[in-house]
Amino acid sequence: MTDVTAAELAARLEEEALILLDVRGLAEYTGALGAPCDPRQGHIPGARHVDVTALFGLSPDGVRSLVGAEPGAEVIAYCHSGNRSALAVEMLRAAGYEARNYPGSWHEWSRDPALPVAP
Repeated sequence: MTDVTAAELAARLEEEALILLDVRGLAEYTGALGAPCDPRQGHIPGARHVDVTALFGLSPDGVRSLVGAEPGAEVIAYCHSGNRSALAVEMLRAAGYEARNYPGSWHEWSRDPALPVAP
């Protein structure tokens, strides 16, 4: 499976079947804390928050319970720079999801004023 681009993700934000996971820490997700290199803080609209550390050590059933979707669902994960989300994608795939990484993640998304941001 290929990685996700900002253009693809932006075009698919309204898809009900797509699960978008922000795997950063809660303060990053809410915009209370963020990297100083990012011009905007918050998260991509429609993203669910599941800190990547919450996935560590879980069984596939535990991952599915946390994500709240049936096996086979399409999940796109992002973080700040694509590293934590790459780890999450491996755990999501092991749990039976069709998971892909958005490697540009928040670092890329926050720089484009045409892309929406949720607080």
